[in-house]
Amino acid sequence: MKVYLSNSDYLRNFEHFLRGFDLGEPGRLTVTTHDRWVSVHPVVLAMIAALGSRLRPQDVHIDTITATSGHYLDRMGLFEILGKASPFTIKKHEAAGRFIPVTQISTSAEQTRFITDMIPLLHLAPQQADPIKYVVGELVRNVLEHSASPTGAFVAAQYYPKTNTVRLGIADVGVGVRASISNAWPVKNEIDAIALALTPGITGTTTREGGTETNAGAGLFFVKSMAMVARDYFILYSGTGLYKLTKRDKRYKGFPRLHADPRLDRHAETNIAPRFPGTVVGIDMSLDQTQEFQALLAAIRTAYMSAIRERKKERYKSPKFI
Repeated sequence: MKVYLSNSDYLRNFEHFLRGFDLGEPGRLTVTTHDRWVSVHPVVLAMIAALGSRLRPQDVHIDTITATSGHYLDRMGLFEILGKASPFTIKKHEAAGRFIPVTQISTSAEQTRFITDMIPLLHLAPQQADPIKYVVGELVRNVLEHSASPTGAFVAAQYYPKTNTVRLGIADVGVGVRASISNAWPVKNEIDAIALALTPGITGTTTREGGTETNAGAGLFFVKSMAMVARDYFILYSGTGLYKLTKRDKRYKGFPRLHADPRLDRHAETNIAPRFPGTVVGIDMSLDQTQEFQALLAAIRTAYMSAIRERKKERYKSPKFI
C-alpha cells in the first residue's frame, strides 16, 4: 500500500488525494510526502493509522520528510501510532482546545474519553456542544458495535481558529458499509450501500424502518446535515464507493431543505475508488453559526421523523397479492 501526502489533502480535494492512494500489496505500507509542504485533513491520518494497525511496525515505511511542515505529522501522533521513531525533535505544547492526535478507540471507556477531549475543541457553550458530541459519539459507537473492526476505530481532529472550524476524521478496517447494510437491506454495489447508510432510519441491524431503540440509523444523516447547512464538506468512503457532500449554492437564501435521500444533495460520488478495507468518515464543521445550528437540530429531527413516516406510508400502499 502507498499513500502520498500532498500540500492540500483536504476534503475538497479528496478525489485528488485518492489518485496517489495505492492499496496493492496489503502487507506493506509506504508513506511519501510533498518535498516542500505537507497539509492534510485529520481523516487522512486516521486512514493511515487504520491501515497500519494491521501491520507490524517494520512493515511500515515513512520516506524521508523534507517538507518544513513535516513536524505536524509528529505532533498529530502519526509516528507513535504506527510504532515508528519520529525524525523530529519538537517541543510539544498543550493539545487541549487545538487538536486531538490520532487516537485508537477500542472500548466504550476510550470512546467516552475521546468525546470528553472534544469538548474544548468545539469552543461552544455546553448546550451547543452537546448535539455535536452526541452525533460524533454515535459514529464511533457504530464502529465499535457493528464494524467488526479487529483494531477498533481511529480518530483525529483539529480546530482551525481562522475559520472557526473543526475538521474530524474517523476510520476503521472493519467489514465496510456494504457488508453492514446488506445484513438487513438489499444493495447492488458499494455506492448504493453508502446512499442507504446516509438515509435516516436505515441501519444494518434491522429491516425495521426507523432502526431500533438502540440504533436509529441517524448518526451519518445528522453529521451530513450539519455539514450541508454550514456549507462544509463531508465524505463517506468504504470499499470502492465514495460519497462527497459539496458546498450548497450560497445564493440560496433561507434555511436549506434537508433531504432524506443523500443523492438529492449537492454532491459527487464514484463507485470505482481504490478499495478501502473498512469505512472512512470525514467532516468539516463550522462553529460560528450557533443560531442556525439550533435551528438545524430541530429541522434534523423533523426531517428524520417525516422520512420514516413517508417510507412506512409507501410500504403499506404497495399492492399485496395472495
